[in-house]
Amino acid sequence: MRRPYLAFVAACFIASPAAISIAAPAPQPPSAPAPAADDMAATLRRQTQELLDAITNGTPAVWQRYLADGAVVTAEDGSVSDKAKMVGDIHPLPAGVSGKLAIVEFAVRLHGDVAVANYVADEHETYHGHALHCQYRMTDTWLKQVAGWRLIASQVLALRTDPPAITLPARRLDDYVGKYTLAPDFVYEVRRKGDALERQRSGRDAEPLLVEAPDVLFVPGKPRYRMVFRRDAGGRVTGFAERREAWDLDWQRVP
Repeated sequence: MRRPYLAFVAACFIASPAAISIAAPAPQPPSAPAPAADDMAATLRRQTQELLDAITNGTPAVWQRYLADGAVVTAEDGSVSDKAKMVGDIHPLPAGVSGKLAIVEFAVRLHGDVAVANYVADEHETYHGHALHCQYRMTDTWLKQVAGWRLIASQVLALRTDPPAITLPARRLDDYVGKYTLAPDFVYEVRRKGDALERQRSGRDAEPLLVEAPDVLFVPGKPRYRMVFRRDAGGRVTGFAERREAWDLDWQRVP
């Protein structure tokens, strides 16, 4: 799983056989060197992979061993678990589901007896015959205890990717062309360029627009956001909701 480094250098004092009348101080035994940074990081990475394997294998004993008492685990859906709940939620995957979680981009920082690891958990899953590939950005906090490194906090963020885009005929794209305002000096303009759309907000560069579904558009590389267009009873576009997750900013079309 991870973690940093302390390279310890011990200096040896060697007494010179000089004056017999002067007692040389007894040499002190050299201190044992602290674990090398790479060794610590390797240990934490190994323990992290054991925890990930325990999720797919359904072995709660691993989480029982490495989770500290009082640990807090925040899942990608925002739910929070203590040690008892987290351990209790580890079960074998249901029939028809299999998968593997692997660590990529592993990095660790040491702060005394506390180590903070950041990495991506790369998931390949088979769900009733269908292949899924997901990734999660993880931040784990470990505490050095007598028994070894124990996990005291973990937070998971699901990494989003762009949805598949569809193609609409040019006449349908023209429905979205126009200017939209959120405030008098805050305007979005949607333009058609050939068989594609672009948008430009006041004071910013133009961005390409792709269609996820009729009346649902997105900017490539910004999968957290959607433009959900609204229509009146006659089918004319009157504005759009700029949606981030479940929160909307309502833009109105300029007549």
